[in-house]
Amino acid sequence: MQTTDSRHPFPIAPNLLDRNFSATTKPNAVWLADLTDIATSEGWLYRAAIMDLHTRKIVGWSMRDYLRAELATSALLMAIQRQRPEAGLVHHSDRGVQYACSDYQTALSQVGITASMSRRANPLDNAPMESFFHTLKTELVHHRTYATRDEAKPDVFSYVEGFYNRQRLHSALDYRTPDQAEQQAENVA
Repeated sequence: MQTTDSRHPFPIAPNLLDRNFSATTKPNAVWLADLTDIATSEGWLYRAAIMDLHTRKIVGWSMRDYLRAELATSALLMAIQRQRPEAGLVHHSDRGVQYACSDYQTALSQVGITASMSRRANPLDNAPMESFFHTLKTELVHHRTYATRDEAKPDVFSYVEGFYNRQRLHSALDYRTPDQAEQQAENVA
């Protein structure tokens, strides 16, 4: 299932990252965002997620049975509320309608976040997010058969909030967890 529809009338932001995924020196300098789908017997469950590039922590997420902009906006608002970023943060996503639409762009601009978007049909421009969704699916989703969306939601929630952010070691973080990376950065600041 394709989750990105880039055929829309909304403006496309420039690609400010240009695949430089090691440029951040502190949390909440660059966020990555993307959408994926999870199969259930009753239909797709769509998941939006936002990752802090420095800590690899999933700082915002949302799950719905549709791909409308509200799915992505809900994840963004969670990330803003949790992290309270300073103005100047770069938010990188694909150029899908959910991220390019007025509601999403307004939510970004209200807190001084600068939009950045991948090149058309180029998932490597958002490789750490693609890697997160690959990990979610290979470590959890592909080992389960979900009868309903409501059955999948708590399982995915537990994986991200209970395991991925708190226990899973990341080679990109010198084999620390995202929570450990965030705590270490706070202690340095």
